[in-house]
Amino acid sequence: MQNLNRKNTAISSTLPIKVVQFGEGNFLRAFIEYAIQTLNKEIGFDAGIAVVQPIDKGMVSILNDQDGLYTLFTKGIENGKEVEKKELITNIVAGIDPYLNFDEYLNLAKQPELGFVISNTTEAGITYVASDRIDMSPPSSFPAKLTRLLFERFSYFNGAKNKGLTIIPCELINHNADTLKQIILQYISLWKLSKEFKNWILNSCSFHNTLVDRIVPGYPKDQIFIYNKQLEYQDNLIVCAETFFLWVIEGDASLKEKLPFHKTKLDVKIVNDMQPFRTRKVRILNGAHTAMVPFSLLFGNETVKETVEQSFTGEFVRSLVYEEIIPTLDMEKEELVTFTDAVFDRFLNPFIKHKLESIALNSISKFKVRVLPSLLNYTDRKGRLPTKMVFVFACLIRFYKGDYNDRTMPINDDKNIVLEMSVIWQSTDFVDIAKKVLGKTEYWGQNLNLVKGLTSAIATSLELIEDYGIEKGFSKLSSK
Repeated sequence: MQNLNRKNTAISSTLPIKVVQFGEGNFLRAFIEYAIQTLNKEIGFDAGIAVVQPIDKGMVSILNDQDGLYTLFTKGIENGKEVEKKELITNIVAGIDPYLNFDEYLNLAKQPELGFVISNTTEAGITYVASDRIDMSPPSSFPAKLTRLLFERFSYFNGAKNKGLTIIPCELINHNADTLKQIILQYISLWKLSKEFKNWILNSCSFHNTLVDRIVPGYPKDQIFIYNKQLEYQDNLIVCAETFFLWVIEGDASLKEKLPFHKTKLDVKIVNDMQPFRTRKVRILNGAHTAMVPFSLLFGNETVKETVEQSFTGEFVRSLVYEEIIPTLDMEKEELVTFTDAVFDRFLNPFIKHKLESIALNSISKFKVRVLPSLLNYTDRKGRLPTKMVFVFACLIRFYKGDYNDRTMPINDDKNIVLEMSVIWQSTDFVDIAKKVLGKTEYWGQNLNLVKGLTSAIATSLELIEDYGIEKGFSKLSSK
């Protein structure tokens, strides 16, 4: 079987670079590349994407080995019928590792037709790092890298107003574009860059908050033989996703002109306020994902579908969402229930093997954004702690201890967090462990020991998990 590349497929790479994308992971390749390719195919958008590897270790080299080509498989249920499609994605025209080729990275700023910056560097990616300097090759953080690229573009085109960029971050934090913009302004101040550059950022560039929604299990390593049998080439970057697609972007009529998705069949909503969509999706769909990961892995499940189908874990997660998350949201209950019903149908998609370990990345920062607000809102509204959310919080803490019942936990987080948690777990006092973790204001944005009863409840749950396991431990907790 021949290798996948442009020579073997006779696919040109002459698309002009209109999009710089920070991130080369499964989600972006199943979401942004798919969306831009749809624009290219349906309305002749003619946009090539340059993919930038945002961290030191990534997969741009593998992407370049295939000339940016890969196959996207989408599977799901549409109108009650099973649907399966495959598509060769062809619009990545450059893959750049700024840690190896910094000059090549800066040259992206000089592309005359460049119009957009899109990113997904996880919730931990939009971060201000005070030690980043303009003369680093490259700076460590994504916002610093972007500031450096924007300054290069401003300088190269002499501050031309029509060379500003449309910046659309897809990280799952609230007000993602507003946060990114603020950090860029911090770097402008830190690096003592000109007032003219600052004005160019404020007046010639635009920043758009977003919400993205598509379940992307990623590379189907357990079924790769089945997928490769459907292809005429060897593809090392196959990515799988559900058919469902939703992209909500805050913007006005001018953004609709720049990104004319309304002329396609894709569900891309350009709206004045995306907050209602975001809160619903983050708290319910992403909240359920994040809540179930450590809880279900400790129980012994491997996939989202298995979690929802198993009698104990399935009932637990459903009850957590319907009884503890929905009551914290201000939208109409009927609308929330309808959305939640659809979410669980998506979790049960028979085509998607969404491994829990694949969504375990940066679990602490995800919990802060996706689950903790529901826990705190429930406590404020009901005057009591939500039992299941407290228990999954304890499962999260236990997850970071490592091996459980002879199973290795797939911990994948910032090395400092992993180290700090391992030090905390040297203690055998569950109250001490709970106090230290809940007191990590850098994790949670506040001292959670101040939440009435939470420290004691977490400590009790940790002890029950350790002594009795997940199912029996929760049974004993709920009977107290």
